[in-house]
Amino acid sequence: MDRLLLFSVLLASFSAFATSDFLIRKSRNVRKRSTSNTVVNGIEIYSLKIDSKVTSRFAHTVINSRAVNRADVSQEAFFDVDLPKTAFITNFTMTIDGVTYPGTIKEKEVAKQQYQKAVSRGQTAGLVKASGRKTEKFTISVNIAAGSKVTFELTYEELLQRQRTLYEMFIKVKPKQLVDLFQIEVDIYEPQGLSSLEAHGTFITNDLSPVIQKSIAGNKGHVSFKPTIDQQRTCENCSTSLLDGDFVIKYDVNRESPGNVQIVNGYFVHFFAPSNLPSIPKNIIFVIDKSGSMSGRKIIQTKEALLKILDDMKEHDHFNYILFASIEEPWQQTLIKATPENVANAKKFIETIYASGGTNINDPLLMAVEMLNEAQEKHMIPERSSSMIILLTDGDANSGESNPVRIQENVKNAIKGRYPLYSLGFGHDVDYNFLEKLSLENLGVARRIYEDSDSDLQLQGFYDEVANPMLQDIELQYPENAVDDLTQKNFKNYFDGSEIVVAGRITDNDLNFFTADVKAQGADNDLTFVDRINVQEREDAIKQLDYIFGGFTERLWAFLTIQQLLKKRVSAQGDEKENLTAQALDLSLKYKFVTPLTSMVVTKPEDEKNNETLIADKLTEGEEKKASWVSQAPPYQPTYTSYARPVYSVDSDPHFILQIPEKKDAICFNINEGKGVVLNLINDPESGVVVNGQLIGDKGVSSAAKMPNTYFGKIGIVYKGLDLRIEATPQTIAILNGRDNSVFSWLDTLSLDQDGLTLIINRKKNLVVSMGDGAKFVVVLHQVWKKHPEHQDFLGFYTLDTHMFSERTHGLLGQFFHGIDFEVFDVHQSSEPGKPDATMIVKNNTLTVTRGWQKDYRKDPKTGTNVACWFVHNNGKGLIDGVHTDYIVPNILSTA
Repeated sequence: MDRLLLFSVLLASFSAFATSDFLIRKSRNVRKRSTSNTVVNGIEIYSLKIDSKVTSRFAHTVINSRAVNRADVSQEAFFDVDLPKTAFITNFTMTIDGVTYPGTIKEKEVAKQQYQKAVSRGQTAGLVKASGRKTEKFTISVNIAAGSKVTFELTYEELLQRQRTLYEMFIKVKPKQLVDLFQIEVDIYEPQGLSSLEAHGTFITNDLSPVIQKSIAGNKGHVSFKPTIDQQRTCENCSTSLLDGDFVIKYDVNRESPGNVQIVNGYFVHFFAPSNLPSIPKNIIFVIDKSGSMSGRKIIQTKEALLKILDDMKEHDHFNYILFASIEEPWQQTLIKATPENVANAKKFIETIYASGGTNINDPLLMAVEMLNEAQEKHMIPERSSSMIILLTDGDANSGESNPVRIQENVKNAIKGRYPLYSLGFGHDVDYNFLEKLSLENLGVARRIYEDSDSDLQLQGFYDEVANPMLQDIELQYPENAVDDLTQKNFKNYFDGSEIVVAGRITDNDLNFFTADVKAQGADNDLTFVDRINVQEREDAIKQLDYIFGGFTERLWAFLTIQQLLKKRVSAQGDEKENLTAQALDLSLKYKFVTPLTSMVVTKPEDEKNNETLIADKLTEGEEKKASWVSQAPPYQPTYTSYARPVYSVDSDPHFILQIPEKKDAICFNINEGKGVVLNLINDPESGVVVNGQLIGDKGVSSAAKMPNTYFGKIGIVYKGLDLRIEATPQTIAILNGRDNSVFSWLDTLSLDQDGLTLIINRKKNLVVSMGDGAKFVVVLHQVWKKHPEHQDFLGFYTLDTHMFSERTHGLLGQFFHGIDFEVFDVHQSSEPGKPDATMIVKNNTLTVTRGWQKDYRKDPKTGTNVACWFVHNNGKGLIDGVHTDYIVPNILSTA
């Protein structure tokens, strides 16, 4: 049988950063750690090289990792790489004991069929982790026999984008062990000449700084980083490595001419980035989500970003804010000029923003368009000015017009191609696909803002990219009847610090001179820029550079064309979408790019044993898949799920799940108690927050000897600081505030915001409770068939933010809020197929745990999402403090 290694890598939009990350995870056969400084679990990475060649912003990167199994048994070695989201993989090979297995690019459906056949033959399969901010992880593993060697080699290409005057390349460095030969080599060739070149690393110490070598010689630049083993150590004689973080290269080119044209083998690339132009006044409307889900840290960071953005406003700019929740609330009825007085008043207004209500996205966007139209028609803004809308939201539309398709149609019909709409999606729960289509249909782009301590800087960073429009209505023109297959050549805006790139094919073989004309509107008048070059001289100059990879202009043209076709495909329908898909697929196969439409297959000879097939699926920003690993030989490989933040939950009968991002894993346990028992989930004596849950059981049990299934039928939340108590059952939600008592049904839609507390009832779905900056709970409603003979409605409880809680917090969930350290090893087959046992060391206890699955019902109360976890037996004994009966309390609102 052929041995197939299949992997499909889905790459996405916007950022262009080069990164690579190398890990060797725990092997299948866990043995005592080697005393060697360079060996981890029997596997030694003895060489790790990253070689990148950048030609006119187009980077060709080869990652080569070599490992040897020093153990006396076979071991599993992993090759993990954090790839840039805009990069396309072009090749992957594995060399095992001198035999190389190359990859081939195939249409995704064809590769999928091969993959399914391989799985049916009992071969292994796997998936890769979800995306990060700038990168997505690609993982391949191989079982190495004792004493054998393996070489992994991955090649990818990307166009470095210029943002805020610099091109940046990020290389994530994380070998997890000392490496005999570790090196990063980057060669840069820029025909315009380099004006600056810098390199640094987040992990670089004073001792490591001299190891970074960089040089500029005219139009060539070089960066190298080759630390010795001793320089890699965290301390003298330590076996741990300092190499853990981002290695960053930044550069820019000389700007004597605004344009630069490169021609090789009949393909041209035109880079256009003028400088020293006066900025065009901008008219900007910020459409800001202040719905209840934005409460806490989100709204605080949004306000901080808006305040900083105001400081960067130029006095010739015009601006306004439209806040929205269930209804839209404009700050001013028209755009106003950014005078010092108006900016000061805007700051006072921003300080008053608070979160409450639902999410109506449609109406505020239409109001923003109408406001810009009126300002233009009544000449309230300069004739030569650049208008735009920036939308910030963290959720789906659930108020007013809530159909995403109709919202997109309404906004597109209103804007009519006049203003770009930029959409910023806050957090992972936002409907990013909706925002992406909304922006792409209206001359803009969408970005995800990650919930983190620097969310305000992310918001401000995006504003900085569009803060200084220098040209608008830009049209690039090339020799008539001499070029074909052009990429996008008309642009609404050019912003200071960015760059416009156009590529195409030269059809006139006798063309002596190539002329590129750029026409645009500037701040004061219409402008024309002209680049005229001798075709043969330019080609000869490029070909003399033997270290530059050949034919880069053609590959760059294909790269840009595929990206633009995929982007158009997002909003296309019917025949147009099929045509765009066919064009992108054809180019992907021709130029051997792994794109959303293709996969790469590595085939091994028929006589190989222990066949394996791996599929690596790289994700777009709009997808939220999780890593999983299924293996047939042996029956199990650890499954790691990428969590953006910790989630502590209890649901179903009742299953407690601790999702721990630091470990990229989860622990689960059950509590077996009878109906009516009340369990304490959270108790923080400092903040005064207490959460309890009362168990209910099935309506009947078929056997008297059988313990009935139990679920949470009531959740009680106490917040002593506000004298607040909440009792939620599957029928009602009672809110007791002092002597006031309000009762709501799950049929209600409600949002309350008072004194830093936000309560949101999402009809027949869930109750969201946010307390200040750092405490957020979700109570999920589970409803069964009304006349079900056995089961009844019940509740689930999830903690999404625990920053507010003190170190003294306890309870079945609360005791884990400030982290838990554990180690799992000796994974082995149990008596139950597909559920291996392992040994866990936690809280100085050695436990036998079992791999399994539980459900996370936050997004879908009916089917839920699988979460792989290590199950701790006997009511969590050894994991929880004390025994489970210590957590039984007298009543649902007990604070004892």
